[in-house]
Amino acid sequence: MTDRLEIFLVGTPGLEHVLRAEAVANGFAGATVTAGGVTLTGGWPDVWHANLVIRGATRVLVRIGSFMAFHLAQLDKRARKFPWAEVLCADVPVRVEVATSRKSKIYHAGAATQRIEGALRVAGYEVSNNAPVTIKARIDDNRVTISVDTSGESLHKRGHKEAVGKAPMRETLASLFLRECGYDGSEPVLDPMCGSGTFVIEAAEIAAGLLPGRSRDFAFMHLATFDPSWRWVGETHAPNMHLHGSDRDAGAVRMAAENAARAGVGDLTTFTNLNAADIQRPDGPPGLVICNPPYGGRIGNQKMLYGVYAGLGEALNARFGGWRVGIVTSDTGLAQATGLTLTKGPPIPHGGLKVRLFQALL
Repeated sequence: MTDRLEIFLVGTPGLEHVLRAEAVANGFAGATVTAGGVTLTGGWPDVWHANLVIRGATRVLVRIGSFMAFHLAQLDKRARKFPWAEVLCADVPVRVEVATSRKSKIYHAGAATQRIEGALRVAGYEVSNNAPVTIKARIDDNRVTISVDTSGESLHKRGHKEAVGKAPMRETLASLFLRECGYDGSEPVLDPMCGSGTFVIEAAEIAAGLLPGRSRDFAFMHLATFDPSWRWVGETHAPNMHLHGSDRDAGAVRMAAENAARAGVGDLTTFTNLNAADIQRPDGPPGLVICNPPYGGRIGNQKMLYGVYAGLGEALNARFGGWRVGIVTSDTGLAQATGLTLTKGPPIPHGGLKVRLFQALL
């Protein structure tokens, strides 16, 4: 073990560069892009800090050691010698997840899992599928790398959102799309198809300086490396603008308002029952219109949606001069139906589909 840990922020494939930019903005100057996330180094307080403040990471993993193993008996022997007590608490149950590669002589993940679980039991730990702490082992080219998941539940679970609509966008992904659109909390935001309010609430929290992990617990609180006296207090402030969401579904509007109130941004947000084609430009300076409209593979009949996208585009062109636009959809044809001059981002996995962020300046 070392005071300089290898920390991996699990991110959304295709948006690793956006996650790195967020990590750097939060003080992790040495962050580097890795497939599927961002790698950085630091101590345990940096791990706690990352879990609390990084909006775009799905979870935070810490590499706690590695060893070579060419067969299961060797894996069993070396796992028993591994210094588990440096990280794990004796009275906290753990679970084990193992991934193997074709380049390793140990290729059966289930058998490898059993060996590591056995080693943990010999060391005095309870192994449970419902444990608050997860050990992740990866066997690649015969090297076994041991990591601990310091987040627990996925970090998109901020701890204040109870009501969700159809095909909701995760908060982590919404925050990355906001950052990709250049949003920094200093301008108004409007989502004309807001659903449960994710874009608007994330934007409001950013504007108010509210930390994404402020309302939840983390797995690192159950590790031997955690200092219970640790506290991190962010700087909150009162934004001088308002954020807006609307939706044709009155139930979605009600859910969004309730979620915003639980998140502590009810006073900064307004949600209205409107069709997308009927949206009006809010008073004040231009800002960002961002939405995750329905698309055929996700919700509804795709052919009927062309008119919805066209109506949205007409409203934006007519009333939102000077605003920026971000539209998340899986279908380029639907995006083009807006009639806007769009730039197309990379494919991003979302809900079993590949979506893209289409951007325009009105």
